[in-house]
Amino acid sequence: MKGSVIALDTLAGRKAAARLVDGRLDDLLIDPEDDTPRPGAIYRAICDRPVKGQGGMFLRLPDGSAFLRGAKGLKPGQPLIVQVTGWAEEGKAVPVTDRVLFKSRYAIVTPDAPGINISRRIHDEEARVRLLEIAHAEMGAPGTTGLILRSEAAEGDDGAIANDIAAMRDLAQAVLADATGARPELLVDGPDAHEIAWRDWPAPDLLADAGGSFATHGVDEMIAALYTPKAPLAGGGFVVIEPTRAFVAVDVNTGGDTSPAAAIKANLALARDLPRQLRLRGLGGQIIVDFAPTPKKDRRQLEGALKAAFRADPIETSIAGWTPLGNVELQRKRERRPLPEGLL
Repeated sequence: MKGSVIALDTLAGRKAAARLVDGRLDDLLIDPEDDTPRPGAIYRAICDRPVKGQGGMFLRLPDGSAFLRGAKGLKPGQPLIVQVTGWAEEGKAVPVTDRVLFKSRYAIVTPDAPGINISRRIHDEEARVRLLEIAHAEMGAPGTTGLILRSEAAEGDDGAIANDIAAMRDLAQAVLADATGARPELLVDGPDAHEIAWRDWPAPDLLADAGGSFATHGVDEMIAALYTPKAPLAGGGFVVIEPTRAFVAVDVNTGGDTSPAAAIKANLALARDLPRQLRLRGLGGQIIVDFAPTPKKDRRQLEGALKAAFRADPIETSIAGWTPLGNVELQRKRERRPLPEGLL
């Protein structure tokens, strides 16, 4: 169907959410089967031992260890409020930050970062003034805690926005009041797939939350296709995406197109679709893209397409540049887990 659909369902007993745009799978969230700390979870951790060469600190969590980069002025045994920033690789500590955020659909409360800010995507001046009035009324006198109003607030109901701000403000105050203690403790669990879909995805034309919604909208078949490394590209080309232990290899092919412009067409199609493919497959870390053979004069056009595509992607990705062999290197934050096996 045309328009957007958000389908909420379960896969193998795990909560799952899918976003479809014009009948094509655009995003996918699946809960893990274990109790691994989820991104967004907030802990009172205990400092364990510093890593001087890396300028970090290992921390103790209730069921494992975490690693904090850029740790300064911390001592072993000191309690610290931290937030999980991504999924831990096998055998590694959970990545965390001490810059904790309390995030909901309309509002993000930022302890130790004062000030009230409105999303740059909200351009209407009347809307910005209205949102500032709501924000100041809920946050009260200026202090050490700040607030960011997200782009979804532009279309939100005033009462819902005020309630969202108040809920995040109160949660932040409760968590920060629990900063001291001799033992590590989970203070706020990370959001599950359904919560993230409500919080981060735009309002859909259709919300399908009844049981069996994945089967109704063909999501099961779309997920099954993701288990194959090969994916079609617009124009007749195809891409092969294969994760290894060290990096994710992306190989672009022109398929049956033998025209002079076949390479640049396939490369541009991949550049526009790569963020979606990585999102759906849950891939991050170091990514190496082997484009179809293209003259150096076309590199600027490819870079522009890549940058435009990743600007619209919610997961932080940096383009490192071209290698001497003509590949492109990317570094992508590990906010998702790789697509789990045995779901379908």
